[in-house]
Amino acid sequence: MKKGVTFFTLISILLVTVLFQGCKKPTLPELTTAAVTEIGLTSAKAGGTIVSDGGAEITEKGVCWSTSAEPTVADSRTSDGTGTESFVSNIVGLAEGTTYHVRAYAINEAGTAYGNELTFATNQVTGAVLTTTEATSITSSTATAGGNITSAGGGLITARGICWGTAPNPTISGNKTTNGTGEGTFTGNLTGLTDGTTYYYRAYATNSSGTTYGQELSFITPVTDIEGNLYNTVIIGTKVWMAENLKVTKLNDNTDITYAPEAVDWIVLTAAGYCWYNNDPDYNKPIYGALYNWFAANSANICPTGWHVATDDEYNAMETALGLPQADVDIWGWRGTDHGTKMKSTTGWNAGENGTNTSGFTALPAGYRFYSDGLFNGQNSMGYWWTATEHDADRGWYRRIDGNNTAVYKASTDKRAGKSIRCVKN
Repeated sequence: MKKGVTFFTLISILLVTVLFQGCKKPTLPELTTAAVTEIGLTSAKAGGTIVSDGGAEITEKGVCWSTSAEPTVADSRTSDGTGTESFVSNIVGLAEGTTYHVRAYAINEAGTAYGNELTFATNQVTGAVLTTTEATSITSSTATAGGNITSAGGGLITARGICWGTAPNPTISGNKTTNGTGEGTFTGNLTGLTDGTTYYYRAYATNSSGTTYGQELSFITPVTDIEGNLYNTVIIGTKVWMAENLKVTKLNDNTDITYAPEAVDWIVLTAAGYCWYNNDPDYNKPIYGALYNWFAANSANICPTGWHVATDDEYNAMETALGLPQADVDIWGWRGTDHGTKMKSTTGWNAGENGTNTSGFTALPAGYRFYSDGLFNGQNSMGYWWTATEHDADRGWYRRIDGNNTAVYKASTDKRAGKSIRCVKN
C-alpha cells in the first residue's frame, strides 16, 4: 500500500509539471548582432546569431538599420528566413559616406527582439589621383598629351582626357579631349592651336565625387613657314620670337627668293636674296638656316604669315629684358656684360665658348657672307642677325654675337651682306 501511494504521488507530480509547462508563455528571443563586413559605397554585410528562441518558433529574422540610433523593424531591414540558425544579411541601398546604426532582430509569438547595436560608415568616393604627361608631337596647330590615373578614388572613372587653354588652370568647361573611361594611361590630341602661343594643359578624370586634375604643364607652339619648315619659338620680354634661324626660300605669297650661290652674283644683288654657308644646304639648312641680304630682311612677306623680321627696337627691347641698361641700347659696338652669353646656345660653339641660353634665343654661330667679295666667314665662332630697320640708303642694322665675347654687338653694314634672320610674332 505504501508502495502504491508512492507511485500515485509520482504520477501526480509529473502531470502537474506537464500541465504547468504547457501553460508557460514564450519569451522574446535572445540574439547577437554579427560584425559588419564588406563595407562599400552603398552596401555592407551583417547578420546575427540566435542564442535562444524564447520557447517559440522564430518566424522572421534579419537586420535593421537607420542613420539614427536604435533602429527597429519599422526602419530599413532584411528578412533572412526563420529558425534559430545563424544568418548573414546583405544591407543595400545605402548612401555614400554615411554613418549607420544596425542591429539584428528576431520575431517569435512573444514579439520582436534585437541584438546589440553596431555602427559603421559607408565608403565615400574621393577625387581620382592622376598625373599629366608631357606633350609630344607639337606642331603649329596640334599636339599630343595624356595622363595616367592611378586611383579612381573608390568610384568609377566615367570621363577622362586633357583640357587646355591659353590661361593657367584650364578646366573641362573649355577645350578638352574625351579619352574613354576607367583607370590607367591615355592620350589625347589637342587641336585648333595657334602658332607661337603658350598653352597650359592638364589631365582630368571624373567620378561621382566630381572632376579632379593632374598637374599643370605648358608648351609654346612652333611656327611653320610656307615650305613647311617648323621653328621652335620662345617668349622673351613681351614678344614671341623664333628660337631658330629662318631657312625659307620663298616669300609667304609663294614668290621665290633669289638664290645667289655665286659670289659674282651675290655682291651685286639689290633684291631679296639668300644663300647657304659655303653653298652647302644639306649641312646648313637644318642647323643654321640660310643667310639673307638686308633686302630680304626688309621684305614684308619673308616670315610666316602673322610674323615679321625683328626690328632694331625689338632687339633693344629683348636686350633690356635680359638686363641691358636702357641707357646702353643705342651704343654702337659691344654692349652689356653677359647678355650675349644669355643668348648663346649651350652647344654648337667652339670649345669653351657655349652660352647659358637663359633667354631661350638659342643663338648659333652660323657665320656670315661678306658683301664686297661674297666670301663666307665665321661659322662656329660668330653669328650675325639682320634687323628690319634701315640705317641709311646703303646700310641696315644688325646684331652680332661672338664665341669669345660675352656681350652683344650692335652696328650697321652694307645691305648686300649675308646674315641670319629671326622673326617675331605680330
